Amino acid sequence: MSNGARDISVRSVERAIAILDLLAQGGLQTGAELARGLGVHRSTALRLLGTLERHALVERDTRTARYRLGRRLPQLASVVTGEFDLRYLARPICERLAAASGETATFELLIDDDIVPIEEASASNSVVTVSWLGRRYPVHCTASGKAFLAFGPGAVRERLLAGPLEKVTPRTVTDPAKLTAQLDDARRSGVARTHEELEMGLDAIAAPVFGPDGEVVAALDVSGPSHRLRERSNLDRLTLEAAAELSRKLGYRGKRAET
Repeated sequence: MSNGARDISVRSVERAIAILDLLAQGGLQTGAELARGLGVHRSTALRLLGTLERHALVERDTRTARYRLGRRLPQLASVVTGEFDLRYLARPICERLAAASGETATFELLIDDDIVPIEEASASNSVVTVSWLGRRYPVHCTASGKAFLAFGPGAVRERLLAGPLEKVTPRTVTDPAKLTAQLDDARRSGVARTHEELEMGLDAIAAPVFGPDGEVVAALDVSGPSHRLRERSNLDRLTLEAAAELSRKLGYRGKRAET
């Protein structure tokens, strides 16, 4: 794309955002009114409005020919608000878990078919310097992923285990039968664990976080050097307690969803 074409594209995006701002401030408006607000020709405003309407970001009242904000905006806002609320609740719990465990505590979601950390806290003595935030990881080689597989819906578990499982490290479990046995152990103990399956020298323990209806909505993960985590006997309890506290804050009252 040439610089001129890129400039035009950027200008179009800026004008589309300006339309949304005008509708948010002034309510129902015609194409002509929006064109005046933007300082552009009416045909330019109508082209932008047509694109926004196709994506349900604006809606046109066929009776009055006036435009208003579209139904997709609340959907997008609910996603942002939901993630923000989860992070807001999870942050202090991650900090306390990191301090109590002496390791890195991470709050993670299942997005599409990947585990995505959205909040983390590290103890002052933690040697882990990498940030996991925003990265995507396969479910089968992460402790949080195994927590989702163990405690989440059976249909999701079957689908994710049916595909080829990537061998990320020499210790990654790729045999569905062995992984299923690990998930059975996780359901019995309440926590899922990995041993050098995502990164050599790194172990992790994770517990599921339940929403009001008993569905798994997230996981809390404690990770650190393999030799250190293997020597700790209290990490299961600390992780379970932290996940239970966050589940209660989300409205979970002890009734699990059917899996």
